[in-house]
Amino acid sequence: MTAFFRSALLLIPSCCMGILSHAQNVFADPADTTATKKLRSTATKVAPAGPKPIRNELSFGYRLHTAGWSMYFDLGKVKPENTRTADMFYKVNVWQLEFSEKKHPKQEKLTAEGSASGGSANYVYGKINNFYALKLGYGKRFLLAGKPDPGSVSIHWTNMLSASLGLLKPYYLNVDSDPNAVKYSDNPNVFLTQRNILGAAGFGQGLSEVKTIPGGHFKSMLHFDFAANRKSVLAVETGVSVDYYSESIPIMVDQEAKPYFVDFFVAFQFGKRW
Repeated sequence: MTAFFRSALLLIPSCCMGILSHAQNVFADPADTTATKKLRSTATKVAPAGPKPIRNELSFGYRLHTAGWSMYFDLGKVKPENTRTADMFYKVNVWQLEFSEKKHPKQEKLTAEGSASGGSANYVYGKINNFYALKLGYGKRFLLAGKPDPGSVSIHWTNMLSASLGLLKPYYLNVDSDPNAVKYSDNPNVFLTQRNILGAAGFGQGLSEVKTIPGGHFKSMLHFDFAANRKSVLAVETGVSVDYYSESIPIMVDQEAKPYFVDFFVAFQFGKRW
């Protein structure tokens, strides 16, 4: 009997544990089980990747200056403040290649009475040189207001500094007293006698005599982006530019030659982002 009671006492704890385990399974809250499964399922899911942030911008444009015109290409590198605002273009570093022509405010295009041979009947009276410039610049564009959402306009401020290579090309005219086109230094009297002028010579005249003049360029502008989506560029720019060269630039007879130009401009720009 003593051995029987000892064996019974040893079995009691095991039976109690089995009963408690069965009770937990029977009376467990089904909602708790479902919630646990959902939590485990959510924990294993990976958040879907968003659109790739825009990092680059390529565009071209045309500027109308108070003293000429220019064409340019821009290559921009977007520097986001953080990944959440990557496509708001808070800061863009811009490399720019520009070709421009500077004109004197006094110059006026006239039409010759006779017909020009190998050129145009139109000419600029008193002009002695064409002046072009090739510029390579670097600048920064900052967001001031707005963001590039469809239907909205973003406003940016850009400052740019460029190295400039000026190209001074003699201006040639066709005249009735000489079978060859002439420039001002060849024969000033004939060059400035309107009744003898037949018109401007072709652009090729004087290319072999182009003189290079180094200089620098700075511009500050407001950039208005009207793009319909974040991957395109459709903008208008307006601002002021300053050019300075190592020597004075003679463009017109009897007009003071200066080494600098200060003018205002408006530009139209198109391109894409990726």
